[in-house]
Amino acid sequence: MTFPGQTAGLSPLTDPLIKSLEIDRTTISISYLVATLAGALTMPLLGKTLDKYGTKLAITVTGFAFSGFLYFASYVSDILGLTVSYIGLRMLGQGALTLAATTLIARSITHRTGLALGITGAVGSAGISLAPIAIERIVTLYDVATAWRIESALIAIVVLPIAFLLPRESSKKSQSSSSELREGLARPGDYQTSQAIKTGMFWVLSAAGFTTGMLSTGLAFHLISILGTKGLSSVEAAANFIPQSFAAVGATLLIGAIIDRVDPRWATAGSMLALSSCLVFLIFVRPGFSALLFGLLLGSAMGSLRGIEAAAFVRYFGPSNIGAIRGLSTSIALVSTALGPVYFALGFSISGTYTAASLAASILPIAVAFSALLVKPPPLRRNENDG
Repeated sequence: MTFPGQTAGLSPLTDPLIKSLEIDRTTISISYLVATLAGALTMPLLGKTLDKYGTKLAITVTGFAFSGFLYFASYVSDILGLTVSYIGLRMLGQGALTLAATTLIARSITHRTGLALGITGAVGSAGISLAPIAIERIVTLYDVATAWRIESALIAIVVLPIAFLLPRESSKKSQSSSSELREGLARPGDYQTSQAIKTGMFWVLSAAGFTTGMLSTGLAFHLISILGTKGLSSVEAAANFIPQSFAAVGATLLIGAIIDRVDPRWATAGSMLALSSCLVFLIFVRPGFSALLFGLLLGSAMGSLRGIEAAAFVRYFGPSNIGAIRGLSTSIALVSTALGPVYFALGFSISGTYTAASLAASILPIAVAFSALLVKPPPLRRNENDG
């Protein structure tokens, strides 16, 4: 249910908003950048709040606010209102609700944490990837405002009852069970945030999230336009989210199933190489099988990292402060999602195609893949109070 704030959920609205608000592609991309950066700034604070007050309260408050922002968005009539709407949707949907849900799983599941996160990520990937098809149909039959109002109602109907049914959680309860959680982890020991950021592994995982966020978001935000330049119709382009969904689900489940037993560095490198291959392959995409293969590659890259990220952070740094640590990493990833749409929009405005931007961007995930293989895992340690 984070899809209204995810790029895949906003992508089918991009071209209709450009037309209805009478703005150009670069302007809406900059609006998206500003909004996503603003949302990213709140992630470290939200992570600390999760550690202090628990995920039940976080999901409840987020659900109310998310539904309200979607309803507000249905009345926007200019770029300022759209930017304010984007801020709320990105901060609450992609940021707060995603962070709260995955943190809840990472803390609560004591055996095969990676598999549990993989299953959760697979279900999320399926919903996020399939949503654009329904959104595109609603916008075609009605308008953008109707799509946002339906999404607002869905959040209220689905998320809020789930939040109320969750058991109460406190920081004392979650921390008191940390010894039990550590028994199921390959690398026990709890890091403070200030300790985690001094390790190379924190920055490799954050760089992987940054790279995947930037490039997959840029591709998804302009997907209708990108695949349109390759000869696909808007319906065919929106349908490309289907193979992305299947691939993301499969990759997330596969990586989640094995991440508890293998070194996350190898999985991270594989995810980055898949993303680089996808960017290079874009120049060969045409209607038919090649477009299908492109969707499979992109979905595999996104899904595999989703299966790695949360489990790897718990494995290396322990569960007690995972909200704050992942909050900082999520903030970095959200910054990247602000840059992606602008990057591809500028590349298109300069060259008239997306080819040059895609080929240049393929270098970044290769660099992260090599870094993942070279970095050393952080040493084991017990809790230390660093103030």
